[in-house]
Amino acid sequence: MGLRRPRPNRDAVLVYNERVKLFATFTNALALGLIGFAILRPLTGASAGMTASSLWWGLAGLVLHGISHYILGYLKKETRDP
Repeated sequence: MGLRRPRPNRDAVLVYNERVKLFATFTNALALGLIGFAILRPLTGASAGMTASSLWWGLAGLVLHGISHYILGYLKKETRDP
C-alpha cells in the first residue's frame, strides 16, 4: 500500500486558487498603500486639513479593497469523489 499521488485536476484547482489569492492580496496591498497615502499626505503637507485629492486617493483605495474581495469570489471549490 503505497502513497497515492494527488489527482491532476485537484492540483490544477489548488494552483488556480493560489493564483487568485495572490492577485487579491496584491490588489489589497495596493489599496492599503493608497489609503495610507491619503491619510499621510495631509499630515506632511502645508495644509493640515484633508484636501480633495486625498479624499480621491482614499476612495480609490477603498474601491481597490472592494475589488480584492470580489476577486476572492473566483475561488473554485474542490470536488470530492466518494
